Parts: sequence; structure tokens; C-alpha cells
Amino acid sequence: MPDMATPGSHPDRARYAGRVIHSSATSSKARLRWELAIVLALSYGAAGLTAIVRIIERVTRDTSLAEQTATLNSSLSARPVFDLVFQLLGFAFGLAPVALVVFLLWQSRPPHLGRLGLGRPAGSSRLRWIGEAGWGLVLAAAIGIPGLGLYLGSKAIGINVTVVPTALDEHWWTVPILVLSALRAALGEELIVVAYLFERLRRLGVGPVAIVVSSALLRGSYHLYQGFGGFIGNVAMGLVFGWAYHRWGRSLPLIVAHWVLDIVSFVGYALAVMWWPALFAAPA
Repeated sequence: MPDMATPGSHPDRARYAGRVIHSSATSSKARLRWELAIVLALSYGAAGLTAIVRIIERVTRDTSLAEQTATLNSSLSARPVFDLVFQLLGFAFGLAPVALVVFLLWQSRPPHLGRLGLGRPAGSSRLRWIGEAGWGLVLAAAIGIPGLGLYLGSKAIGINVTVVPTALDEHWWTVPILVLSALRAALGEELIVVAYLFERLRRLGVGPVAIVVSSALLRGSYHLYQGFGGFIGNVAMGLVFGWAYHRWGRSLPLIVAHWVLDIVSFVGYALAVMWWPALFAAPA
């Protein structure tokens, strides 16, 4: 029976091997899709769906978007010592999805995090880190200045809420906690929404343009709770960051850029409200 897929004659063995390889590849892609779905469900996919529901809830209120607020870093306890403990726990557990993708993409040989765009490539200089950090600062300036203009313009035309980067009380630990909060966001978004997503979608056969656009739309989706200006601005940021990652294949510039942007936003918010209350203060 020559058509049976059993290891008999040479042609039969070849067909059998081909079917086994095809079945294995199909199974591997299915597992990747499930893995991707699980990682996103534990991180920014869930945040995106929640933000979509949130914006629907916001636009159906009696008050306009411009009269609403979204607070990013708030106090978790009226007692300072417990507030600090809760903030630190939030930082640690907030990095759990990052630890998961590090575990999934870890390589036994250096650079261990090469598939996440981290680690020093063989033969490269240690000074490369300085250059990458420098590019991160350039990216921060390129995104931050127009992003601020988009935010203020979106508020002015009523399609964005007032974003309050921090409502933490003033303690000796307030600024360090805000810096850690910015780091958590930078590591999470750039390693999951960019590096991890790019690696997995490439293995699933998705083209570079579709990957960049998908990553940018995901980034925009979980910022929809801020309003439509936040969505547009973060999609634009996602397109720039996605292009940069596709071109360089390195995560550090993106992490540095994101971290700097959030530090300026979180730590500088009090000064912004003091100097320009009409633009940045929450509605009464």
C-alpha cells in the first residue's frame, strides 16, 4: 500500500518524514499562538481590553472627557509606611510578566537575552551601551516634545482627559518610588509590547510592517483610558519605537527613552502644575 504514511520504502519514508515535520511545525505555531495569548492576557492585552471598556464608560458619562481625570500613581494607604510597602509590592509584582518573557526567551548561550534585544553581542565594545543610551535620550526628545503638544491640543478640543501622573503625598520615598514606577512601565512595555511581540510574530511568519503596526495599536489600546489623544499619541510613539527596534534590534534605547519620558512626567508634574496650573492641574 504505497500511499500509507508508514516508514516502508524510501519514497514512503520521505513522505512520512515530511508529514511529521509539517505536523511538528503546525503544533509549534499553535503553541506559540497560545503562549502569546497567555502573555498578553497577563499583561497589556488585558490592559488594552480594559481601557477600551473604560473609554466607552467615560464617553457615556454626563461630563465631557476634558472635565475628567486619570491618575497614574496614587497613594495606596493613609499610613506612609504601609503606602511604601504597597508601592514596592506593586513594583515587584508588576514586573512578573517581564520575568515571564525573560524566562521564555532566555538562551543558554550569550547573549542570554539576545532575543529580547538585550545583552552585548559577541565582539561588540562595552561602549556600545553608552551609545544605545544616547540614542534613547534622542528618542525621548523626539517623542516627548510633540507628545506634550498633542496632549494639550487633545485636551483643548475635548477628546482627552486630564492626566494626573502622580497623586502621591510628599514623603522621603516619593521620588524614588516614582522613578521605580517609570522603570516598571519602561521595562514592561518595551520588552513585552515590542521585543517579545516582535520575536513571536516573526516566528509565526508575520511581516515587519504588520508587526510594527500591531505593536503600535496594542500600545495605543491600553492608553485609551486617557482619551483619544492618548491613543493617537501612543500609536505614533509605537510606530517610531517599532521602526527603531526593527532597524536596530536593540531594546535598551527604547527602555531608556520610555524611562526618561515617564520620570520627567511623574517627577516634574508638581512643577508643571505650579507653573502652568491652567494647563496641567486637574479640574476642580
